[in-house]
Amino acid sequence: MDSAEYERKIASRFATFDQDGSGYIDREDFSVAARAVLAEFGVRARSDKGQSVFAGAEAFWQGMAGIADVDGDQRVSREEFVTGAVKRLRDNPERFAEIARPFLRAVIAAASDDGSAAGASPAAATRVLRVLGTPPELAAQIATGLDADGDGRISEEEILTAFAGYCGVAAPDA
Repeated sequence: MDSAEYERKIASRFATFDQDGSGYIDREDFSVAARAVLAEFGVRARSDKGQSVFAGAEAFWQGMAGIADVDGDQRVSREEFVTGAVKRLRDNPERFAEIARPFLRAVIAAASDDGSAAGASPAAATRVLRVLGTPPELAAQIATGLDADGDGRISEEEILTAFAGYCGVAAPDA
């Protein structure tokens, strides 16, 4: 991977987290993502599922801030993301995926057809990806690819594995 491609991928990862386009990743970005998922699936924020999604988003934010918010200002700049988070993601993408686990688990439960955390259909995953900013023309393709075992359900482990791979950006000199 050349330097320009690497920078493009890093910018893409950053933009995924910067839901409001402010140029920073902060707690509000995770709340925006949680509200978007709940609205897409008609889940009330004050319901048990809704509260789980918000709690998962908060845990995810706390984990992100813990590894990337170098100056302690409660937001992650692109520079902090590139120098801090990306290095840690590259070094241990599975650890980062673990930070995301509570949010991903709650989103699966909100998006699943039967309301359980056992897995979501590719169609539900497509909807989640779209509301989180994935271009519509890619969302279905990506969601279908998430079902690694081909059973028609996307499990928590399949999502975590894919998320770790997505976040594990290799540096150009790696």
